[in-house]
Amino acid sequence: MEIGIDSFAAVLPDPATGKPPSPTERMANLLEEVEVADRVGLDVFGIGEHHRAEFLDSAPAVILAAAAARTQNIRLTSAVTVLSAADPVRVFQEFATLDLIAKGRAEIFVGRGSFGEAYPLFGFRMEDYDDLFAEKLDLFLKLRETTHPKWEGRFRAPLMGRGVFPRPHQQRLPVWLGVGGTPQSFARAGMLGLPLMVAIIGGTFERFRPLVDLYRESGLRAGHRPDQLIVGVHAVGFVGETSAKARDALFPGWAHMVRTIGRERGWSAPSREQFDAMCGPGGPFLIGDPESVARKMLDASVALGGVSRITFQMSSASLETAAMKRSIELLGTEVARIVRNDRRERRP
Repeated sequence: MEIGIDSFAAVLPDPATGKPPSPTERMANLLEEVEVADRVGLDVFGIGEHHRAEFLDSAPAVILAAAAARTQNIRLTSAVTVLSAADPVRVFQEFATLDLIAKGRAEIFVGRGSFGEAYPLFGFRMEDYDDLFAEKLDLFLKLRETTHPKWEGRFRAPLMGRGVFPRPHQQRLPVWLGVGGTPQSFARAGMLGLPLMVAIIGGTFERFRPLVDLYRESGLRAGHRPDQLIVGVHAVGFVGETSAKARDALFPGWAHMVRTIGRERGWSAPSREQFDAMCGPGGPFLIGDPESVARKMLDASVALGGVSRITFQMSSASLETAAMKRSIELLGTEVARIVRNDRRERRP
């Protein structure tokens, strides 16, 4: 199982003063986090894409390029690129350039986005939400296969053999499809034979098993090999010396984010009891000491029929700079050791 981190470059107010760090300070800390992840042997680091005041990740390819110049081995990816609201040609050029800087360590996760800010910002209609993604994904995958694509669609000017440069360092830029809980998205990933990254931030891991089965069944029906149908999980996670320390480090930032987003979406106010329940054995959060986190990761893999990658979304602890770096160290050493030595852990 590959283990990694996803960051949204969150800028959170200090609970004591109510003041957030400067964007410059937060970005510097984020790049240091990527360096630590590379040093301790984690497999991948992802940067999300949002267009909101509380996140600094509106240009993930730029952040990843800065990280590429400061790291040696870790793979670097978006988490996810909102392809529906972007020009696939420009996105391909950005990630091909990233791949050249990283010498073949770039990946891209594409999706429709769980927030809608990008659509009006770039002049697209939410009514075209799914059509935009289907068309732009089709073009992006053609760009991956050929330098001179011939393509026509509704939402972009046609390409009639004009070259798209540069080409990436890798022969084929790895493309994952990021999904939430929509069955059609799971089926689409399977039909296309793309690796699947499932965001599980609520409910239980077992609840997503029918959707993961749908992905695999759709892929097999479309003629793809089982080893092409790779499943990853993105989950809220944090590792501490003890479970209590891990929960205490993550809770304030998590509660602030949930309150902020919840006001827009009509959610009830978050509580510590709710948070602790989600950290418990039946909950979706991978938060605790190294042993408990590793065991929960292995249980999640079994519940989903085999998982090839798990990435931790730990931006909510960004104010705890020392705790963040220590969590990354524990994830790359203690957690990884337990997971990779477990007899149940086999790459599906």
